[in-house]
Amino acid sequence: MLLYILLGVMIIPGIILGIYAQNKVTKTYKIYSQVESEGGLTASQLARTVLDNAGLQDIELRREKGFLTDHYHPKKKYIALSEDVYDSKSVAALGVAMHEVGHAIQKKEKYFFLGFRQVLVPVTNFASTLLWPLIIIGFLLGAFSATGSPIGEIFVWAGIGFYGITVLLNLITLPVEFDASNRALKMLEGGNFLTETELYGAKKVLGAAALTYVATFVVAVLELLRFILFIFLSRNN
Repeated sequence: MLLYILLGVMIIPGIILGIYAQNKVTKTYKIYSQVESEGGLTASQLARTVLDNAGLQDIELRREKGFLTDHYHPKKKYIALSEDVYDSKSVAALGVAMHEVGHAIQKKEKYFFLGFRQVLVPVTNFASTLLWPLIIIGFLLGAFSATGSPIGEIFVWAGIGFYGITVLLNLITLPVEFDASNRALKMLEGGNFLTETELYGAKKVLGAAALTYVATFVVAVLELLRFILFIFLSRNN
């Protein structure tokens, strides 16, 4: 019974970290969304300028509904900037926009981890649909019966392996996001788009955003460990 309680408790640190990270990025963004850049360019104008200078005229800029829903779609070749970002001249908005531009430049330069992540996304989606069917089949085949079933064991371990692909995807996401933020800051500084003080604010916003990806990875790892423990607890009962 205590072990099953442990299964519920062990995910709590990840949840707490996730809540902290989300609150931090929201709070930090709101602070620096009140600090307007002296350059006078909106986030969309700056993004368009940098994209064109990088030879990425084919990347479309779109306005996206929602709060901090900004993202880059490599296959459809567009960057979506949220309503709070698109027309804003704030330090926070410029940092977020340039982060997405960083992803577009990653694609152009064939950044390894971005390409690897693109390969993993459809694999992860496919694996998630097979995860529980494999586990259930493993149970039905008597994987945890007194005699044991080698075939059942294979199905169960395949399910665990598929769950591990999700963890791998979250792990690969970390260098992709960190690199995009580093590129954003270098472009903002190198192009003299922000003053030193403004650059500090953009760095704070992007740093807070990066923490959310770390939290997601931690939760994924804890979920995998909890999942494996659940499997082996079931095996011994």
